[in-house]
Amino acid sequence: MQPVSYTPLTPLAFLDRSARVFPDKTAVVYGERRMTYRELADAVTRTAQALKASGVQPGDRVAYLMPNLPEMLIAHYAVPLAGGVLLALNTRLLGGEVDYILGHAEARIVVTDSSFLQLFASGSAGVEEIVYLEDAEAGETADPAALEALGDKVIRYADLVARGSDEPLPWEVADELAPISLNYTSGTTGKPKGVLYSHRGAYLNSFGEIIHSGFTSSAVYLWTLPMFHCNGWCTPWAVTAVGGTHVCLRAVRGDVIWGLIREHAVTHLNGAPTVVSAILHAAEAGDMPNPVLITTAGAPPAPATILEMEKMGFGIRHVYGLTEVYGPYSVCEPQESWADLDPHTRAAVQARQGVGMVQAERVRVVDEDMNDVPADGQSMGEIVMRGNNVMLGYYKDEDGTDNAFRGGWFHSGDLGVMHPDGYCELRDRAKDVIISGGENISTVEVENALMSHPAVMEVAVVASPDEKWGERPKAFVVTKGDAEITEAELIAHVRETIAHYKAPRNVEFVEELPKTSTGKIQKFQLRNLEWAGHETRIQG
Repeated sequence: MQPVSYTPLTPLAFLDRSARVFPDKTAVVYGERRMTYRELADAVTRTAQALKASGVQPGDRVAYLMPNLPEMLIAHYAVPLAGGVLLALNTRLLGGEVDYILGHAEARIVVTDSSFLQLFASGSAGVEEIVYLEDAEAGETADPAALEALGDKVIRYADLVARGSDEPLPWEVADELAPISLNYTSGTTGKPKGVLYSHRGAYLNSFGEIIHSGFTSSAVYLWTLPMFHCNGWCTPWAVTAVGGTHVCLRAVRGDVIWGLIREHAVTHLNGAPTVVSAILHAAEAGDMPNPVLITTAGAPPAPATILEMEKMGFGIRHVYGLTEVYGPYSVCEPQESWADLDPHTRAAVQARQGVGMVQAERVRVVDEDMNDVPADGQSMGEIVMRGNNVMLGYYKDEDGTDNAFRGGWFHSGDLGVMHPDGYCELRDRAKDVIISGGENISTVEVENALMSHPAVMEVAVVASPDEKWGERPKAFVVTKGDAEITEAELIAHVRETIAHYKAPRNVEFVEELPKTSTGKIQKFQLRNLEWAGHETRIQG
């Protein structure tokens, strides 16, 4: 192919363009801080030059451990501009977990918020330098004891940047399939796996976000979704591509979110259903200055949640994906005909995982022999995907990659059905299916039935051992505020909503559910409690 007809795809081009087209427009807001697109590009260049001056070579992993601060946004451009691979670390990890990932990824440099310095007390073998940032807006300062423990290995963020220069770097790459980032899975079971993203995949997935979330140059995006999670679903690149405004957020709190929505006329935010729930049930919830579109993923949103969001004036866009597919891969594409459905039916239709996004291929639901299951909305199979937005593979795990890619498709491990209209619907994680008396029970279906009760805010259903049936569903429920509801009343409600045999045998009321940092409920913790003392968990 002639060079004049081909340019390798990279998200770096997005900031290059926006800095030229929108130089004086506000790109970043954080507390009292403001950065224009010109200033953002300048900060990225200086940081990239600083990383190069610190010894970062093409392909080196540079780790960042910090909340959704402007410096985290800068990292999404500066690290690849320097030729490195961004390793965005989960801010809820423990020290041993951080050490494992840094060692597995062979990271050379770590840039961290000062509040996480204690996680590196062991010195993080293999890491040459630990750079810490003190967040002045939040009043964060470094712990002197943590600094002393790290000795000469630690420096200030300002000292790192001081190594850089304003000498321009090309906003391009020679190989669009080169890694741009390395993301580690949530690690709900076993050791986390490193998922490699390419410049090409990130570029194309960004366009999917732009189209399906409706980002334009007037977008004001609130950072409720962690940037470390699938690189924020590629949104650091997508919002920048259209010249929108990033509103950074240190911690997800309902009162702060509502204050920012009103202060900055926020138009978009992303998050798991648990984040959506926190927003809906905050004491500050109420009138909004303009419509806000929430793009949600991580679990099927309950129809009751969708209805509640719409009543408050939120729009909803439901997407589905995994770390291995850059975050969202499919979208529940709205159809005009849905407007004629009654609200409850329409909400149930909107809760499906839908169809492949514009940049992706179609979603398939297959049996064990890779044959498509009947599109009848009942036959369950595994959801598989392929295309530009599937990872390059698991880092240093050839066997894991081969297993995930068997048959030429990425195997999600999620069970679902295909509806006659071509929309897929997630029914369960493969490991979460409850087999009771020979009958398969979808925990998602039971959870939706429980969520339809007005007293329920959050719920998780897992298999619990049963002497007669092998397994029975058990529900863990978080209620709304001071709502009063009994176990018997909730079970009766479920039995009125779905088949009696699917109703939970027990309901345990809890203050909160165990979750990953991205808002996914960690059912394995609940299952561990229920099956403690049993030699096998296969009793169905």
